[in-house]
Amino acid sequence: MKHILAIDQGTTSSRAILFDANLRVTATAHAEFPQHFPQSGWVEHAPDDLWATTASTCRGVIERAHVDVSDIAAIGITNQRETTLVWDRKTGEPLYRAIVWQDRRTAEICRRLREAGHGDMITERTGLLLDPYFSGTKLAWILDNVEGARAKARVGDLLFGTVDTYLIWQLTGGKVHATDATNASRTLMYDIRKGRWSQTICDLLDVPMQMLPEVRDSADDFGTTRPDLFGREIPILGVAGDQQAATVGQACFSPGMMKSTYGTGCFALLNTGDTPVRSQNRLLTTIAYQLDGKPTYALEGSIFIAGAAVQWLRDGLKLIREAKETQPLADSSDPHQNVILVPAFTGLGAPYWNPDCRGAIYGLSRNSGPAEFARAALESVGFQTRDLLEAMTADWTPQGVGQVLRVDGGMSASDCTMQFLADIIGAPVDRPEVLETTALGAAWLAGMKAGVYPDAAGFAKGWALERRFEPVMESKTQTQRYAAWKRAVAATISV
Repeated sequence: MKHILAIDQGTTSSRAILFDANLRVTATAHAEFPQHFPQSGWVEHAPDDLWATTASTCRGVIERAHVDVSDIAAIGITNQRETTLVWDRKTGEPLYRAIVWQDRRTAEICRRLREAGHGDMITERTGLLLDPYFSGTKLAWILDNVEGARAKARVGDLLFGTVDTYLIWQLTGGKVHATDATNASRTLMYDIRKGRWSQTICDLLDVPMQMLPEVRDSADDFGTTRPDLFGREIPILGVAGDQQAATVGQACFSPGMMKSTYGTGCFALLNTGDTPVRSQNRLLTTIAYQLDGKPTYALEGSIFIAGAAVQWLRDGLKLIREAKETQPLADSSDPHQNVILVPAFTGLGAPYWNPDCRGAIYGLSRNSGPAEFARAALESVGFQTRDLLEAMTADWTPQGVGQVLRVDGGMSASDCTMQFLADIIGAPVDRPEVLETTALGAAWLAGMKAGVYPDAAGFAKGWALERRFEPVMESKTQTQRYAAWKRAVAATISV
């Protein structure tokens, strides 16, 4: 029996999941790490925390599964995207904390680039919008604000990477500085049509190209782990950003198929095949996966706050002690109240792309309380998803968007949340038997490359439905509730 070790390095925790030869989960290990908020709108991670929790969960899952390391055929990595790290090429020491994808500190850099007329060129080459969300301006900020950074970068002493690149560097003992096409496509510096780093954009940001990692396929040779880490060397054969890995894990291999993942944020991807489609509705064009040198593209809608709204109920308002308490609390709410939460805690993502607005709550009455707040937090996920799907439908109408939304991620386990989602989008929502689709996608990429797992067609045949949620909300109610959401968003942006 051969096993595949999937590393799932996320925004709030690191996980390791061991899959057997039949793609079944053998064991899991999980470790949270601190979030750092040095200023309003700033979000950082300690690089040592990312690495330490990754290494410890990998060791932990191997011990828990009682599997001999010689039975692990390969490692697949999936990661929080856009989060930006810079470290010393010689010592491996981080130059600064990791700047997280949610961080908004580079809004002014983005504004200056837009006003200078570079927005259309950047979108045409990268498929992305000029927004602080992406890695390029975060990297420029580090080089501008850490003393001596630019001088060290120019002489080749500094390396840049998203989290996957940093973990590969650590796992291989500094032997491999590489990323895959999906992560590269989220940096704001990668030309997704030409399949290479853009010298023009790097020059705009004053980023030396020698800092950038080599870009490889999503299923490729990323080196082997240091033998002292796990007792022997293990090849790293699969890498994909978390949302692309979930797209693979949901077997969305055909144009028109779409999935939505509900984790810290919410991310919907629509497979558009071998053609990059430029959105007319402020969606992103990205690489869904790249195999054998051939990219498959997607339209993506990115929501910054999904599960993070539940964390806010827990950590900010202290209304709950555990996330699982949210649904029972929401169920006890007054059905006659229509409290709406616009969770723009770090600005709004697609299709609005407003980094400056902040969260707001509407429809409060004297009787509004914790239960109504809980329901509003869960329903905000459905409203935001409809925003994305309406934009996707407008961009992809000639080809035809699939009529079913495949869902995954932690929040998809909530029946009531998924039922509201089906109601508000007016379409069926399919939840698979395996909710760990992000790790599953990374495992399949590595296992397919290792010869343990079947090809894409064989993998797709194994996708299994756990439950379908059909819309039951009356059309009039759906229209009224979504219109109220749109008014709330407009009011939030106008403040």
